[in-house]
Amino acid sequence: MMSRHQRDLSRRKVLFALGGAVAAAPAVAAVAPYALADQSAATTTAAGALPVTVVNGTGSFDNASVHLYVVGNLDGKQVRLTPEGEAVPIALSDNGADGFTDYAIPLAGSGDTSLSLPYMSGRVYVALGDKLRFKAVTDGAGNPALQYPAGWVASDPNYGVLHDCAEFTHNASGMFCNTTMVDMFSVPMSIRLTGEKDQKTGTLRSGGRAAAFAAVKEVEEFARLVVDDTRIIAPGHGLDAGIFPASYFDPYIDEVWSTFTGKDLRVTTNAGTFTGRVRADRFAFDGPASVSFARPATRDVFFCDGNLAAPNDGTTGPVAAVLGAGFNRSTLLSVTDQPATDPAAFYQGELTNHYAKAIHAATEDGKAYGFAFDDVADFASYVQDTAPTGFTLTLTAF
Repeated sequence: MMSRHQRDLSRRKVLFALGGAVAAAPAVAAVAPYALADQSAATTTAAGALPVTVVNGTGSFDNASVHLYVVGNLDGKQVRLTPEGEAVPIALSDNGADGFTDYAIPLAGSGDTSLSLPYMSGRVYVALGDKLRFKAVTDGAGNPALQYPAGWVASDPNYGVLHDCAEFTHNASGMFCNTTMVDMFSVPMSIRLTGEKDQKTGTLRSGGRAAAFAAVKEVEEFARLVVDDTRIIAPGHGLDAGIFPASYFDPYIDEVWSTFTGKDLRVTTNAGTFTGRVRADRFAFDGPASVSFARPATRDVFFCDGNLAAPNDGTTGPVAAVLGAGFNRSTLLSVTDQPATDPAAFYQGELTNHYAKAIHAATEDGKAYGFAFDDVADFASYVQDTAPTGFTLTLTAF
């Protein structure tokens, strides 16, 4: 199986429209989630409806207090899942008297909850205590669309609700899914995917949630990202909200630019090995193709966008992904053959993505989706199966 950072990179970009770059209002959902795999290489045909089990292991909320939402896209249309397992198109008439939809799927009265997931891609949201307020709107093309929660935006109607989500794509090629902390971290949850293999990911170690909150609070620049005991906001969103320094990574970026003016950085992807140096203030790489990058800003590093944007071209995109991971993990100065693969080398020193560091340290397998290119070298909380038989989402103990 090819490394996931060498797959189709467009999956990491599309959710910026869903909430990635917006700081003042909730955003209309895009076509598919950040971190879902390219399924073009898969050959096994998956069965249709996939059995889904939702396990409430929070220990703090009973089933009646847990509200489930499955929303996403099918054949270019935005849809939501009904309790009966049908993907129904979003409709403006779904908005109630309060101006919001109520797409909540109740959990079983007790024990585990069973659902059926048809082919679609999207997110499984869970809200604990209060319900989420999704609003049906008209998008720029005049089609019904859905405004998703933006828990990192103080003015969002869902800001006070304890909630989180997992991402998935389920289609004829299989099931591709992950827990995500790209935007924020709040509710501990894990995924089990059965089929050709029996795989688990996302499980927090005992006390992991509290440890992550405490670790982020300990770093001065990151401390304001912790919102009470509700969530930790990703630093890119914190930057947009004015609660995180916009120049945080600048000294590290400057040192990378200075260092590689005088020596080479090698980046290996499926296309081959690229060799780069900084020339005329651009990081220029030769190899299977010539690609180059202007000096990124701190925001570009956290969002893996802007001057680190990754087009789905098989050359610039994979190199951008590796550079984005190297900046966030702070390995570019210590490892000249990228991608770095030894987690002991990640997040060393004061200037690093302490948010991603904390949530990786909180998981049992060391895997998490703390930034958009966290799947470089397979360190993301992501699993896939081309012949899935079951998907279990477990809300684990706080």
